[in-house]
Formats: sequence, structure tokens, C-alpha cells
Amino acid sequence: MKFHIANEESRMHMKRVAFILLLLGIIQFSIFADSTDVKQEVFIMEIKDQIDVRTNRYVELALQEAKERNSSHILIEMNTYGGALYDADEIRSALLNLDIPVYVFIDNNAASAGALISIACDSIYMAPGGSIGAATVVNQTGEAAPDKYQSYMRSIMRSTAEASGRDPRIAEAMVDEKIEIEGITKAGEVITFSTSEAIKHGFCEGEFNNTTELLTYLNLDSSKVHRYEVSGTESIISFFINPFISGILILIIIGGIYFELQTPGVGFPIMASIIALVLYLVPYYLNGLAENWEILAFVIGLVLIAIEVFVIPGFGIFGILGLILTLGSLVFMMLNNEMFDFEFVPSENITRALLTTLTGLFGSIILMFIGGVRLTNSNFFKKVALQGVQAKTEGYSSRFIKAGLVGKTGTVFSVLRPSGKVEIDGELYDANTRGEYLDQGEKIVVVDESGTSLKVKKAEN
Repeated sequence: MKFHIANEESRMHMKRVAFILLLLGIIQFSIFADSTDVKQEVFIMEIKDQIDVRTNRYVELALQEAKERNSSHILIEMNTYGGALYDADEIRSALLNLDIPVYVFIDNNAASAGALISIACDSIYMAPGGSIGAATVVNQTGEAAPDKYQSYMRSIMRSTAEASGRDPRIAEAMVDEKIEIEGITKAGEVITFSTSEAIKHGFCEGEFNNTTELLTYLNLDSSKVHRYEVSGTESIISFFINPFISGILILIIIGGIYFELQTPGVGFPIMASIIALVLYLVPYYLNGLAENWEILAFVIGLVLIAIEVFVIPGFGIFGILGLILTLGSLVFMMLNNEMFDFEFVPSENITRALLTTLTGLFGSIILMFIGGVRLTNSNFFKKVALQGVQAKTEGYSSRFIKAGLVGKTGTVFSVLRPSGKVEIDGELYDANTRGEYLDQGEKIVVVDESGTSLKVKKAEN
């Protein structure tokens, strides 16, 4: 009887074990089925132009979208001769800190800053006839930059190669021509690898004719492919960064301020100027070109010009400084400089920024002379601006002094420099000279009484 009970308990235990194993199998199969239903996505982006702040922003927005889409892989299509070191360094850092695997396909060139970005990727693939290297830092004239910049480039190339499991010495030799590596490079030459050389020395994982072949090799040919497209907002921003459009905006900014000063209270010229200023500043600010100090310099320039116009009329130091700050800041906003350091700004960019600003300035001057007359005579302007004149022939007068003072003599009451007050027959009058300064107490004679103040000169003894 005891044996029968023990045997029965053993069978029940075996049934429980079998049930648990069956349940685990079902759960495991369900998880596996769910995972296979999740389609992998390859996120494709491009770096096929000069690397600058625009490229930096493009990459930043692309990586952000790849994260939001939970893309499984990122593929960069590369073809560039390089560009700005600072922007390339920021792109490199973003790639190294990314959790998503990043592959780069070099279709022809990955030179200079392009080489740095490529080395930061998890895997490098190249097209036949491609090249990678030549990462010596050059200035705007194409000559090698000072050693401090070369040293910085060597260090980030070395650290990037170490982080991605590539030979750091070779990465440094892509920058420094003094580095000699036996069997690879001689002193006096920087390394530029062809596709086959890059594969041989560990700077390329394979040669493929196109990205389709590459995705097949990576077993990603059945994956969903999403190619990054710049949004409409970014397209608009890029449109307003165009030098031609920037020149037109500068023309409207300056012209609007001028016409508002000529016809105070009309309103629409200054509104046009403000709108143009916003359209000019915002795109450059979002792309990292317009720094806070450059915008501040522009505002200070406008304030100095306003002081010159409204507080101390004339054309003095405030007006000149204001003009320099205003126009200078507009130029600086177009250039990716580091606090007046233009070492890595291409000369054509500087020329383009200067020409754009000067074109806008001269265009606004032409608009002032030609368009000003047509504007004030237009029907629209007559509706919004007061056109009537209170003529003297119609009985209007702004005189507050009595007639018959010409030839009268008196004394200077307050110093005339050249305007001030004079005393004639015990009464005080506003007066001015024709440029001479007269001290208090000096004798004067009235030569003209038209207008709102007397014109006087020093009386002869």
C-alpha cells in the first residue's frame, strides 16, 4: 500500500514537471515569435558636402530622429574632402556616444575631417577607388595650420582610433607627416589609404560597389530602410542662410530703419526691418553661426546709431562705432569663427560674407535715393503719412520774437557755442552765430530775425 502511494506521488510529480516545461516552451516560443515580428530598420543619412555648422546640425537632427524611430542600425553615406575641425569633432563625439551601431560607406572620399568622422563609426566600408586619410589641419589658404592645431587633431584621431579598435599610430600618421611607420609610410608623407590599403591595415571592413551590396553582406537586405530627409522647417532655414537672401534681408533691415527715421510714426518701414532682422538672425542662430556676443554687438551698434541720431545729432564717434558694430556683427554671423579666430574659416566664406553685407548696404543706399522719392509720392504713402504743409503764405508762423530787432545791439547772456541766449533791451532771446564762439558779456548785433531764434554776430567797437 505504501509502495502504491509513493508510485502515485511520483507520477503526479512527473506530470507537474512536464506541465512546467511545456509552459516554459510556449513562453519561449512566444517571445521568439514576437522578436522575429519586429522588423529591423536601417537609418540612412548622408555627409556629402563640406563639413561645417550646417552639417553638424544635419547630423544632430538625423541622430535624434534615428533614436526616436528606434532604428536598429545607422548607415552614413560619405563623400567629403573635409571641413571645419570644431564641427567634425562634435559629430565624432556624438557618434562615439551613440548606442546604435553606426556604419559608414565611403563612396570616393573621406578626407581630413571626413576621415575623423569615419574612424568614429563602428565599421567602415568603401567603394572601389575610394580613399581615406589626409587629415592634416589646413588654414583658409590651404597651408598647414600651426602645430597647436595639428597636435589637437593628432590627439582626437588617436583617441578615436583607440575607441573604435583601430591602430592609433596610423590614425596619427594621417595627420602628422613626421610620423614614420615601417611598411606603411615614410617621413614627409601623411597617410591616405586606398580601399585595398585601408582593408589591409584595419581601417576598412570591406569593399562594395553600393549600399545595396553592403546591406546584403550585413544581412540587413530584408530590413526596413529609412532615408533621412530634411524637414520643411530646416529647408526654410537653409533658404534664408543663402547669401543672396541674406543680402536682401540686410537691404530691408537698413532701408527700413532709414525710411522710419525719415517718416517717424508711419510704422510699416520699421516693421519690415524688424521682420527682416528676425528672418536673418534666427536661421544663423539655429545653425550655430550667430553667437550671443555677435547678436549683442549688433544691438549695441543700433543703440549707438540711435544715440547719434536722436541725442547728439551729427556724425561723430557714436555713429561711426555703431555702423562698424552693426555691419561687422552681420558679417561675423555668417562665419563660423571662435571669438575672432578665423584660422579655419575658408577664404571664400569670408569673401562671400563681406560681399553679401556690402551688397545689402549699397542696395539699401540706392533704395534710399531712388525708392525714397517714389515712396513718398505714392498713393499708399499719402494715405498713411501727413502730406499737408502749414505755409507762411497761409498765415502760419512759428515765430515767438517780435519784429524790428535787426541792427539792434545787446550782450551775450549765456555763452554762444554757437547758440545760446542774448539780452536786448532787458529781454532775453534765443540766438546763434554763424560758427563763432562768444563769451558771456560780449557785445553783439542782430543780423537776422527770421526763424525761431536770432542770428547775431560780434559787434564792432
